[in-house]
Amino acid sequence: MADQRSVRGVLSACIKQSFQPASRAGEKQRSNGGRRQHRSDYTRRRAGVPPANHWIDLFSYHMDLIGFTRQLVDIESITGNEARVGEFLDAELSKLGYNAHKMPVEGARFNVYATSPEQPKPEIVFSTHMDTVPPFIPSSEDDKRIYGRGACDAKGIIAAQVAAAERLRPEGIHVGLLFLVGEEKDSQGAKVANQQSPGCKFLINGEPTDNRIAVASKGSLRAEVIARGRMAHSAYPELGESAIEKLLEALGRLRAMKLPVAEGVGPCTMNIGMIEGGRAPNVIPDFAKAQLLYRLVGPAEQLRRDVEKAVAALAEVNFTLEIPFMRFRTVNSLPTMVAAFTTDIPALSNWGEPLLIGPGSIHVAHTERELIDKKELHEAVDLYCSIAKQLVG
Repeated sequence: MADQRSVRGVLSACIKQSFQPASRAGEKQRSNGGRRQHRSDYTRRRAGVPPANHWIDLFSYHMDLIGFTRQLVDIESITGNEARVGEFLDAELSKLGYNAHKMPVEGARFNVYATSPEQPKPEIVFSTHMDTVPPFIPSSEDDKRIYGRGACDAKGIIAAQVAAAERLRPEGIHVGLLFLVGEEKDSQGAKVANQQSPGCKFLINGEPTDNRIAVASKGSLRAEVIARGRMAHSAYPELGESAIEKLLEALGRLRAMKLPVAEGVGPCTMNIGMIEGGRAPNVIPDFAKAQLLYRLVGPAEQLRRDVEKAVAALAEVNFTLEIPFMRFRTVNSLPTMVAAFTTDIPALSNWGEPLLIGPGSIHVAHTERELIDKKELHEAVDLYCSIAKQLVG
């Protein structure tokens, strides 16, 4: 009854507002373009006033999907600095009536895990990450999109998952919510969470997949290629041994190496991400190093052997990180995709059978113009609800 009264009150306020004559200030504001109007809407939402242009969508206001996304984006949470956004989510979920739990990870950093009092051990858990890549970019919006660091990767997804959980609760479907630190670096939060699994059956992980469900995600293999030489005066190169020349030859061999291809997934790819070495322009270099990242489409054992063989006698190889290639469960009728990126899922093996889907495009994630489409954000709420119902049905 309380919820119904609240909705009726919102509807009454919105209808009354929608029929009020427009003020001169309002007319001037609209004449200055949609972006100013939407900044005003954000201020109104923060003050608890219904957004002027969204009165029909009662659920949007009741959960305030757009405003909640912007609040999350406006909290800087670059990897290692997630505590403040964690505190915000813990407080907001508690206000919504969830049993929110801070799961310590390292120092002031913690995951947030929340469940409904009606179901402390849910069958389904929605999950994504709280951290972002640098630099921090505050939120803004226009008629169609929200902009800012984390808009699609993955703070808009957090908002959509909370909204979906809220919509499912009155239908007697109680999902858990798991928001993690460290995904952008080493999945440290996921590794800690994996030791504290509640025994759920399904994990619906959110990453930007354009609201398509992933059939697979590529893994990753990081390799450090180190070449060593002997210093000498550059006027007498015959007295030295250039580590940089060795490294360049080794990298040439690796670039020419044939990489595996998986049917329905595509090729393994390699990126030379960093190169360093040398002492000075007039010194034959005795040290050089490159850092490589392979996107895996299958097991890594043969690739490791091939890399070591290709650079033998030129350089040594250290494999510093491996995240396995994974195939996922899908559900009927949803369009599919292959995620060429990695996720927290491999580190959450104890949290049930994984599915991967979320709003937003990975092509704008990590860019200076990161954004999420508002329509797609709303559609994600519908999708998360539909998938949850199919899994428990």
